Amino acid sequence: MGASPAGSGTAPPPKPAGGATGPAVTLAFGGDVHFEGVVRPRLADPATALAPIQPVLAGADLAVVNLETAVTDRGTPAAKQYLFRAPATAFPALRAGGVTVATMANNHGMDYGVVGLADSLAAAAAAGFPVIGIGTDAAAAYAPYLTTIKGQRIAVLAATQVLDENLIADWTAGSGKPGLASAKDVPRLVEAVRAARQVADTVVVDLHWGTEQVTCPTPTQRELAPQLVAAGADVVVGSHAHVLLGAGYLDKAYVDYGLGNFVFYAGGGPGAQSGVLTLTVRGRAVSDPTWTPAVISGGVPRPLDGAAADAAGASWQGLRDCTGLAATTSS
Repeated sequence: MGASPAGSGTAPPPKPAGGATGPAVTLAFGGDVHFEGVVRPRLADPATALAPIQPVLAGADLAVVNLETAVTDRGTPAAKQYLFRAPATAFPALRAGGVTVATMANNHGMDYGVVGLADSLAAAAAAGFPVIGIGTDAAAAYAPYLTTIKGQRIAVLAATQVLDENLIADWTAGSGKPGLASAKDVPRLVEAVRAARQVADTVVVDLHWGTEQVTCPTPTQRELAPQLVAAGADVVVGSHAHVLLGAGYLDKAYVDYGLGNFVFYAGGGPGAQSGVLTLTVRGRAVSDPTWTPAVISGGVPRPLDGAAADAAGASWQGLRDCTGLAATTSS
């Protein structure tokens, strides 16, 4: 399997995008990750930091999470209420936990400014760990992670729809300007999806979006998802709300409006309800959506079993009711 991190490497040569072709590839998705509070001590041993959920993530061919923190010990704190940062051991911890690639396009990716962004990219490069949705300029920030698995070309790109109003201009990547990929610039994001469609068999978009503590998608989310699907996205997932939202099919594409917290200092209640979404893809065909429910304890998601898993799974299925999504794909 070969891969090109965002903003580097050479894309595979174009070939016609197919339907349900080639061997099956499994994709796993988790929500928001930081290493603050109760989670920080787990980085003392990066190899076991995500141990309770590692078998679920590692069981997929590719796993993606949202890394909602700057990775730095320098920089100037942004003018905002909540600030997250983590040491460089965050990246080895993610890899050991079964994560393949992380998006940093979120409202904490630049909590410590351009210096923090540079440190995050340097730490990721030193660890050989790919990050997306962030870069030294717009071209790098909007570039997908490209990999070939079992002969299937997978593209994963990321952007954030959530940015503090006073930071939008400073945090959005531009020409020659470091920053994040912004989903507020819909034409630019759509362009990136179309470009990925030309070089990949399966296109995934991971977004930071929604409203905190709201379990139904916002009108803005429901407006953006169809535009991305029309541009060529086969899977659209995201997080930010700190609670789970519903998931299902939008025509032939699969959309998950909210993956919830994942590795987080959630102390119980809805914010501690977590899990892993696993999908099977064959080219543009997306099948077998599976939710592995978990509860965050000690900062990490721990899979449920038995009656607790059944109840959590039924609750997750019920979240689809307010999404406009379907339980099965259109024929």
